[in-house]
Amino acid sequence: MSRTIVRYALSLGAGILAGFLCRLMGVPTPAPPWIALVGLLGIFLGESGGRTLLTRLRRRSAPSSDAPAPDGGESARRANGRKNRRA
Repeated sequence: MSRTIVRYALSLGAGILAGFLCRLMGVPTPAPPWIALVGLLGIFLGESGGRTLLTRLRRRSAPSSDAPAPDGGESARRANGRKNRRA
């Protein structure tokens, strides 16, 4: 199993254990209501979907000559830095 799946499984297990212990002690769970959880899911999906959409749009609109150099764009930054140096 990958590390990510193990982390999610451990997190889920800890949540189930916490909920079970809260029920045994007779205290309300500290979890938000379901509607808040659905809202959090919407925020997560919107953020990840927005990132994907913006990345695709940027790739389409960027001309191939503006592609970063293999060194991470350092050579382009150095060339621009020479032009924009303060006196």
